[in-house]
Amino acid sequence: MDNLTPAQRSIQMAKVHSKDTKPEMIVRRLVHHIGYRYRLHRKDLPGKPDLVFGPRKKVIFVHGCFWHGHNCPLGRIPKSRVDFWEAKIKANQNRDEQHLVKLEKAGWRSLIIWECQLKNVFELETRIRNFLE
Repeated sequence: MDNLTPAQRSIQMAKVHSKDTKPEMIVRRLVHHIGYRYRLHRKDLPGKPDLVFGPRKKVIFVHGCFWHGHNCPLGRIPKSRVDFWEAKIKANQNRDEQHLVKLEKAGWRSLIIWECQLKNVFELETRIRNFLE
């Protein structure tokens, strides 16, 4: 991606979606399978959480390790344009933190599920059940 023009780079970035991602779909199917019902991406809540359990006042965010700067192999910074990516990911992390604080102040509890945590479905199911009960 280093030798792309700004227009080509913009086209590549436009392919990145914030909704209905593969990790999000895995979590949604799992949550539905274990019997919980939810709303998607409520715009009236900070950060438009991926899954919203209104009566329980709980939300789940499904974060991509790269885009949200998780400390795992999937979250590593590219070797090209390091300054750009560090600033971009830091801004994402700051925004995420602000959303979590606003949700907490409004009485909502949040769970963050990282993309790398989807490998162990049994552990993930336990975390989700414990969070929602």
